[in-house]
Amino acid sequence: MEVDPHVHVGRQVLRAGADFRNVIVSSFGLVPDSPSVVTTGCGLQVLYAMTSLRPESVTCLPCREHAHRECLGFAEQVERLSRMPGAPVPGDQAAEAARWARDLARRFSS
Repeated sequence: MEVDPHVHVGRQVLRAGADFRNVIVSSFGLVPDSPSVVTTGCGLQVLYAMTSLRPESVTCLPCREHAHRECLGFAEQVERLSRMPGAPVPGDQAAEAARWARDLARRFSS
């Protein structure tokens, strides 16, 4: 593990943090442990404490670019899935989720 002064974002940007853990807990009744070391968007392995989900806190430029791409991809995927017959998420909720992801992507690109 390299020593790096930057704040990074985890490789799986949208599968991190309290919101994702809450979904797991409510779905399966299991509480996942937070990892002590994570692989980042730039490919380094850093302490979990050196990562953030807040775009304003991420100082590693390659991680910011990675998070930007991931959020835009999520927005596109949500919209595409919401248009399928029998979609599990109604169109208005999918549109709100896509707006949220695009806003987050915009914040990572600033």
